[in-house]
Amino acid sequence: MTSSLQADTQRVGEVLYKTLRDRIISGELRPGSRLSVPALAEEFHVSRSPVRDAVIRLVQENLVAETMNRGAEVARISRAELVSLYEAREVLEGAVARLATEKYDGSLRRSLLALLTEHRTVAEQGDFARHIELDAAFHREIRQAAQSPVLARMLDSVQSRVLVAMRSTSLTGGMVQAVHDHQAIFEAIGSGDAEAAEEAARAHIRRLKELLRAAD
Repeated sequence: MTSSLQADTQRVGEVLYKTLRDRIISGELRPGSRLSVPALAEEFHVSRSPVRDAVIRLVQENLVAETMNRGAEVARISRAELVSLYEAREVLEGAVARLATEKYDGSLRRSLLALLTEHRTVAEQGDFARHIELDAAFHREIRQAAQSPVLARMLDSVQSRVLVAMRSTSLTGGMVQAVHDHQAIFEAIGSGDAEAAEEAARAHIRRLKELLRAAD
């Protein structure tokens, strides 16, 4: 394969990877949905090679699982595994909240306040799908403000799998309570108290973790 063809294949593979990843995280592709390489190659009008590359990357992220009988399918995340993900997330969210407090500025304040305002309305309306999106966006803003690429990558991996799992469960975690939790995190970060911000973030995730355990 020439270098130009290889580069083209890599670019196509990247687009396919992002497209499939978005479909999985958005819930368009549900846990257990098959990812047929021939079918996807036909859908996107590409060869099978970049499709296989994209699927392999998703397997490496644990968003897709390969089985002997069914081939590749969107990963099914058990309740026990979800609790384990929340245990990791509790530590990581606390760390980025602490770092974000040290870098807090007007831009972060405006972003978080806008998300909180919309989230409060959405929670009162009971819009669970939008609640998930806003919850993720709030934590993403804090993650970016922390300016820690390593922590960001770790949290992105954990949060992606959490989102997949939460879209297939009836457990809401209490939308109005989530907004209250976020308000506490926002106020702690804004006060400049890094220790309080870390504890508020950890308490938020810990509450969700305990809800999951209680649902077993």
